[in-house]
Amino acid sequence: MEFSLTAGSLFKIHQHKLALQWVAGQTGEGRSVHAEEAEIAARGVWVGHLNLIHPSRIQVLGVAEMQYLDGLGKNSHDDAIQQLFANRPASVIIADGCKAGDEFLLSAEETGTPLFSSVLPSHKIISHLQYYISSQLEDRITLHGVFMEILGMGVLITGESGIGKSELALELISRGHRLVADDAPEFYRIAPDILNGYCPSPLYEFLEVRGLGVLNIREMFGDSAVKPNKNLRLIIHLERMDDKALRHIDRLTGSKQMLTFLEVDIPQVTLPVAPGHNLAVLAEGATRNHVLCQRGYDAAQVFIERQRLLVEEGRGP
Repeated sequence: MEFSLTAGSLFKIHQHKLALQWVAGQTGEGRSVHAEEAEIAARGVWVGHLNLIHPSRIQVLGVAEMQYLDGLGKNSHDDAIQQLFANRPASVIIADGCKAGDEFLLSAEETGTPLFSSVLPSHKIISHLQYYISSQLEDRITLHGVFMEILGMGVLITGESGIGKSELALELISRGHRLVADDAPEFYRIAPDILNGYCPSPLYEFLEVRGLGVLNIREMFGDSAVKPNKNLRLIIHLERMDDKALRHIDRLTGSKQMLTFLEVDIPQVTLPVAPGHNLAVLAEGATRNHVLCQRGYDAAQVFIERQRLLVEEGRGP
């Protein structure tokens, strides 16, 4: 991977937000946060509490970790600290306002490991840095389509070129929904089951509509019409269908399937593009129905169960 963060750049970016102080190991400012070890890179755990068995690239020690080390015998205590720095972490952070003892300062200087301290809770530091580093270093994928926020949900509109994705997006924006990215949104995994999508900076705010050219959505509709990023929850695929293809769509469940990107499963709903179809209403309906499905409500199953009960009642005495 060409892009890599260093301990020094990470400190400069988050120094004030995380109340970081650089207490030792200044010679290691160029140490890379990106793991060379395949296991660490595969797990994607860049930041974590003290772990000598499966060490992360940035190890954070709070009150519990410092108390654990203090409770060890002298030899075990020294061995643990020696192993911590021997694993060559990108940096070590002493959190919760704990004081770094002389053994930490000495080990940091000897190994050239950046040693930071902070008064903030360890879990807050881990959560913040893990999210930031993942957003910078995780694998990315570009998907062709228009990425929208519809009813508060991240929805990617896909389909062949010229099928009307941008026109649909423009109508949705006029109905109060928001544009994230047109044409080439990029996605990366921020959790085992979550993809976050954003717009490359050259394309931000712009939407190309055939016949109208390139439109600046922010200038036309205001700041509330665009959004910098959103988690991808649903794909709406537009497909031209003739009468024969329409008849093959399941009348109860519609046309649904599951797609996988970066090991994350994303549901896809296919909407037929045909004369007389209001795609904006269909897109809103697909999104609302997906929200209900996430809450555990399946309209098709409820309908089937209702019909079954009616049939049983009709057969009764």
